[in-house]
This record gives sequence, structure tokens and C-alpha cells, in this order.
Amino acid sequence: MNYRVLIVEDAADIADLVQLHLRDIHCEADIAVDGAGALEHFASQGYDMVILDLMLPDMDGLEVCRQLRTNADYIPILMLTAKSTEMDRVLGLEMGADDYLIKPFAIAELLARVKALFRRVQALKMNLEEVTTSTLVVAGNIKIDPSKRRVLMDNKVLELTAREFDLLLFFASHPGAVFTRSQLLEQVWHYHYSGYEHTVNSHINRLRAKLEPDPSKPNYILTVWGVGYKFNDREVS
Repeated sequence: MNYRVLIVEDAADIADLVQLHLRDIHCEADIAVDGAGALEHFASQGYDMVILDLMLPDMDGLEVCRQLRTNADYIPILMLTAKSTEMDRVLGLEMGADDYLIKPFAIAELLARVKALFRRVQALKMNLEEVTTSTLVVAGNIKIDPSKRRVLMDNKVLELTAREFDLLLFFASHPGAVFTRSQLLEQVWHYHYSGYEHTVNSHINRLRAKLEPDPSKPNYILTVWGVGYKFNDREVS
């Protein structure tokens, strides 16, 4: 199967090298040299993955990542960074990047990360296909349609990012079950980074802000202190 990849990298030698070697794993790739160009490419073309440099001449990769994640369709993002500080990696993951690679990197490792992300996407699709297209997940005044990837709350469409939708669907499909942050990373993000569980916290906080009248007193996604989170399995008032 051939994949289409968007490479967002202003260093021509790196971009050309990545493009060349992606062909070895049957990937066609386009190159954008700045954030604005990346967003234009993304809006006009269909891609299966974005390889995104953190440092760009017009807007940084974090902002590009944030804007890409407003799209309803989930596209894996591999972030490249010359910075080695933990905070840069954490911010990238919290903005929605699926993985990161620190420059300089070996091409073999880059290709391994790309193939691993494609495997995660396939696993995610298989998990979603286990839910029949006619099945609605209903939780109180929330209705989730997995086949259309649409959420209604009080019969009004709730605008969620792709990751927020996946997180809500997972919780609502397992009411009352308690999950640690590590388990949520593995089940929803399909990866595990020890020490990056607070990425889950950030996404849950954003999801609560959209679901709850008072996010500080949540009714749906509840904190189980010292353990993790669960979806309320009782009648929501």
C-alpha cells in the first residue's frame, strides 16, 4: 500500500534526504518549507502522515501541529526537533504530535518510526471497526456516532478534535472502568512514553471544557485520585 506523506522542513538537504528514503517504504512525499505552505498543502491534498520540523521560519511546528489537529480527520504527526530539552518534547505531544525524533537522527530510525505510526493507525481503524456502524454510544445527553465521528450534546453538534473524539469514545464505551494515564496513552494514543502521562491530563482538561458546565466539578470524566480517570456510569443530573 502506498502512503502520502507531507514533509515540513526548511532545511533542503534534510527534506530531500527524507523524501528520497521514504520511497524505500512505498511512500510518496511532498515538501513544504514553512508553516504557511504546510497548511496550504494539507488543506488541498490528502495525506496519511505529516513529518513536521519544530523550528520553521514563519511559525513554529507547535502552532502548525495545533492547527492540523483542528481537522476532524486523524492524521499521525511525527515531529522533528533539534532541541533536546524535555519541555519541547512534552509541548509537542500535548499539541497533538504522535511521536518525536531528535536531530541528528539515523534514517533507519526515522523509517522505523514512520512504519510504527502507520501500524498504530491501522490498529486504531481495526478497533473502530469493531463498533458496528449502526451503534450509537449514548451517555446521558451525549450521543456518539462512531461511523460519522460525530458527537451530539443536547442534540447540538459538539466540535471536537480527532484525539478528543477518540478519547471520549473510549471513555463512553467503558463506563465505570478506571484507567491509569499510562493505559489511556496505550489505548487511545497507541504508544507509551514513561513520564509523559501528563499529556493525557491536558487532553482531558480540554475535553472537560467542552463537555462540562463547570469543568472544575466534572459530571462525565471523573478523576479517581491516585489512580487515573473513569467515565461516570451513573445518571448525570
